[in-house]
Amino acid sequence: MAKSKNIDEYIAQQRHALANNPECGTTHYNLGVALMGKTQFGEAEKAFLTAIECSPSLAEAYVQLGGLCLKRGDLDGCLDWNKRAVKARPGFSEGYGNIGFVLLQKGEIDEAITALKRATAFNFRFVQGYTTLATAYLMKGEMDEAIEACQKALRAEPDFPVAHNNLAIAYLEKGEREKAMAHIRRAIELGYDVAPEIRKELDQ
Repeated sequence: MAKSKNIDEYIAQQRHALANNPECGTTHYNLGVALMGKTQFGEAEKAFLTAIECSPSLAEAYVQLGGLCLKRGDLDGCLDWNKRAVKARPGFSEGYGNIGFVLLQKGEIDEAITALKRATAFNFRFVQGYTTLATAYLMKGEMDEAIEACQKALRAEPDFPVAHNNLAIAYLEKGEREKAMAHIRRAIELGYDVAPEIRKELDQ
């Protein structure tokens, strides 16, 4: 309840600030994020669109608009907004990471890998980027590359469960059962919902 009250107060503050300075893109963006927190997606979308009208280089707003498209199941819309994000701010890791994720969903694995490599080149601590890159390599059957990407993710965040899960799959494919077991156990300990066929490996 207190959290909801806090969001309402924050929204009121942003609206008040905009009444005094309606051209501030960042304030429109902050309002949009708060409205997302209240699941008022239509209002949030309007706020993000106004944010980029006021501040065309506000890459985060493009990414949020892409996220709203994804919620509606609109992969092409999501891809388009994230492409605009990296155009607005070249080197914006999150935009490239999202482009890679969407391309992977569309089955365009090589293009996804290119985008994800860019995402992680611009931000070597981009754990989600490395993990999605590992998934792309797994889909291509390139296990050594998948392992390398997971290891980079775990160097940045040792307890990232998806990276442990992906490492387990890659090691199983390579026949390195002991290493795979260790990573399956760790993924489970970290609360990851490991696929039943992978869990079965533990029982054998």
